[in-house]
Amino acid sequence: MTEPQLSPSSLGRRGFLLGGGALSVAALAACTSNSKDDEASSANVAVAAGDNAAKGKQVTIGFSAPAADHGWIAAIANNAKAQAAQYEDVTFEPVNPTNDIAQQIAAVETLINKKVSVIVMLPNDGKQLTATALKATAAGIPVINLDRIFDTPLAYRTWIGGDNYGMGVSAGNYIGAALKAKGVSSPIIAEIAGIDSLPLTQQRSQGFKDALKTFGFAVGPRQAADFTAAGGQRVAANLLQAAPKLDAMWNHDDDQGIGVLAAIKQANRSEFFMVGGAGSANAMRDIKADNTVLKATVTYSPSMASSAISLARLVAQAKGMSDLVEKEVPSSITLSSATITKANVDTYMSLGFES
Repeated sequence: MTEPQLSPSSLGRRGFLLGGGALSVAALAACTSNSKDDEASSANVAVAAGDNAAKGKQVTIGFSAPAADHGWIAAIANNAKAQAAQYEDVTFEPVNPTNDIAQQIAAVETLINKKVSVIVMLPNDGKQLTATALKATAAGIPVINLDRIFDTPLAYRTWIGGDNYGMGVSAGNYIGAALKAKGVSSPIIAEIAGIDSLPLTQQRSQGFKDALKTFGFAVGPRQAADFTAAGGQRVAANLLQAAPKLDAMWNHDDDQGIGVLAAIKQANRSEFFMVGGAGSANAMRDIKADNTVLKATVTYSPSMASSAISLARLVAQAKGMSDLVEKEVPSSITLSSATITKANVDTYMSLGFES
């Protein structure tokens, strides 16, 4: 669902470049074949360079994430596995993925009992997994908190994740600028959100609203779906029926967008343009083909899992990111949300995940 519980926007929306000795310049932009694991050949991996490329202390990285029942989550698991395989000094110790909170807690506790070197965890629910992360930390096992954030920074050594508010800002800026360029003065702008009860959805919507406001525009008809293609199709059909004319639409999630586009096609609507969210491969292919209303998407890339594994290795080996002056890995890294259009889609195609 591409969805943290809370994005620490107070730390800024400017992501660190994971470059130089920590990761190559292409860290978040290259899709590299992993000869150690054929299944991971389509994953996003980064190659260590400089001093950090040298084999270091052998470390075991535990990994826990939700079940891969969504394109974005599947890419998270695939990327983590592929990245770990890049390092001779890393043993990858994943636990069974699950959407059950109690089962994830039990699985992470097995990693604690095995005394792994470091744990990378994307919790099903940051709040409910906080106590488990604190338990790992108390046992001397640093935790790399991936995306959905724990209730307290005491529970993680480093947080890395996407920028939900920034996604909304990027979508709003693209739509606002495009409508201004067309000379549309009072546009009708639709929004199809994810799950409204999640803070991530609220942050995305707030960023969208705030960005549109700078252009003098406001969000028009808005409905929430559930991050699934079926939910996106159902909600979009209802919204389109209630809104006979639109100028633009933002759909929060590209997996959900499969259904949204199906509903738009079924309704035979083409008077507006749409922006997606997350950066799936199928969305990028549609943008490149330029034969649907989808003209852009704003990124929330699962490549963050690859970076989380690399950061975990550095933390476990007591190394820092050699492009930085500091000797330690930063405590928080917020990735920026790029806007992908037909003009730059080839640059981002390698980061796309299959819905």
